Amino acid sequence: MKGKSLLFLSLLLLSCFNVFSQHTYDIVFPGSDRDQKCKTCFDAFRQKPKEVKFSIKRDGAKLFFEVNDKDWFNTLFVNSGDGLAVDIVLKDRYACDQEAIENTQFRGFLLKPVYAHALKSGLKGTSQDRFSVYIGNIPEGLLNDEMEFNILFLSNKNLCQYYVIYDLESYAWDLLDMGMYLDDLTYDTKKIESETGETYVVSNKTMKFIIPFQKNKSNYSQADIKPIYDSLRLTDFNIKTIDIKAYSSIEGIPQRNIELQQLRANSIVAALQTFQTSTIKTNVTASENWVEFFNDIKGTKYNNLSNLTKSEVRSRIEGAVSRELEPILKNHRKAVIEMELEKKDKHNSETAEQLLVKFNEAVAGGDLEEVKELQNSIFEKVKSKEASPDILDKMQIPLQDKFVKIFNKNSAFKYMTDFREALIVYNELQQLEKLAPKDAGIKYNIAAVKIKLWRFNAIDIDDIALKNEINALKNYGIGSGLIARMLVNYHIIKAENDMSARNYAIKDKAVEYINSNYKKFPLSDYDYLSLAQFFSFYANTDLAVELLDRKARSIDIDEDLLFYYLNLTLINPELTKDSDYRTVLLNASNMNQKRFCELFNAVEKGGVTFQLLEDEYLRKNYCESCNN
Repeated sequence: MKGKSLLFLSLLLLSCFNVFSQHTYDIVFPGSDRDQKCKTCFDAFRQKPKEVKFSIKRDGAKLFFEVNDKDWFNTLFVNSGDGLAVDIVLKDRYACDQEAIENTQFRGFLLKPVYAHALKSGLKGTSQDRFSVYIGNIPEGLLNDEMEFNILFLSNKNLCQYYVIYDLESYAWDLLDMGMYLDDLTYDTKKIESETGETYVVSNKTMKFIIPFQKNKSNYSQADIKPIYDSLRLTDFNIKTIDIKAYSSIEGIPQRNIELQQLRANSIVAALQTFQTSTIKTNVTASENWVEFFNDIKGTKYNNLSNLTKSEVRSRIEGAVSRELEPILKNHRKAVIEMELEKKDKHNSETAEQLLVKFNEAVAGGDLEEVKELQNSIFEKVKSKEASPDILDKMQIPLQDKFVKIFNKNSAFKYMTDFREALIVYNELQQLEKLAPKDAGIKYNIAAVKIKLWRFNAIDIDDIALKNEINALKNYGIGSGLIARMLVNYHIIKAENDMSARNYAIKDKAVEYINSNYKKFPLSDYDYLSLAQFFSFYANTDLAVELLDRKARSIDIDEDLLFYYLNLTLINPELTKDSDYRTVLLNASNMNQKRFCELFNAVEKGGVTFQLLEDEYLRKNYCESCNN
């Protein structure tokens, strides 16, 4: 009985859909005179600042049009026949068992249009920069379906614009990491977390390298790994964490390929573990290396394989073809290994309290070498959460010439451990600067903290004076790349301030400066992501795409970086139809299949939009990777 009821409901909805999708109410579809009839609407969109956003919001069965700029809203709906309507689109339209998507005038169920008088009189402020107006109800029979809402903009009842709403994942952008001078310049190892802020740890050293896999070999011994271990000169360090991404070549049985790579990666971890007693925290993932396969067959006689499905490719390269491709395939069997190292600590067995006593005694005795060693040991206790950051304030360091670098290092570490200490640290460093006015590390640290405090409006800043201060760092031996990085951060904050003041033209000049200068220094994955997010946040998506394009086609790209690139590009058919784009899709699917497939969920279920599947190329890749 239950099965029949469900079938009846499906047939009923289909029947309703076919009837109502043909109902266009009083909407006019202009022909060759469209430019003339839609001139007012087109002008409103041409004059819309990039920062103006609008969308459809759902509250139960009710739908609301939301916009963040009331003035632009009023320029859009002037005449009595100016209005909008909603097209309700169901995900069933894109089912993978359909050979092709039905070509219809609208994609779904069209609601009755709402016109200027009702829109303007019903518009209400919902927050400081949000305005909302009720525009209709979802039909009761569709309430349980996966759906999305497209917007039709009407000018004198003429259909002028048809908009699909995309929900791109939101990240809070950050400044590029400037690091702080401890013994030398030390950076934070950070990971982007969508919408929730950042987490970070201070790391001594991170290393990344590649180990090629021999065909049919799965076990790696201490003897195999020792040359690598020795070449990394790890005698003074322990491996704290190790992340291995293991890749197989694409020929053979998929499950067996992945199992083999997992065995190889685990045997590498086991071999490395034999060199130290402390346990190595590990993360191992395995996948087939389709990305480099499609990259490497470009320009060869096998280039046509790029247009086939994975199963079709496998069937074509069996036997002799596989042997002929071996010079290419052998390069695809590898492990990309990233290790976080920590310096070996002879005081590791002592408590934080014992170390603090010894540190203060060493300071009183003037033994600088012992002071440095104990300071580092205390830092390790704080990093491992064996000691509270409060211990840093109990370290009795005199404000004297002899201890300038020790004091600077303590203040810098305090700031890196807890940004809430930034203002206290800033004042400490200013006092220290009076004692050592030409110390490069202190000068750099003051500028770095000041820039961060300026971003959060924690102190009053003369921006011209700050810019001069940053440029003056070259007089103290600070490299041009580090100065360029600071100046990019300076302009990022300038852009944010100009944006808040709605000085859009001045903001655009700051963005132009950033785009012209970030190539002057190396970027970490965190920097790439932060900068791409900044460009995107300020409606310069093309700059973000240009920034990430090359990295998106490499297998060792950071996962968040790759998925952010997808967020930026999936909605652009000019990019997705590029034959090289398949390598980006496969890269994402291999790296995190669940996350990849969820991009094509309905907006209400956390996806970008399932209407991406209107693109037959994307639909083919989605059905290949996600249909099961």
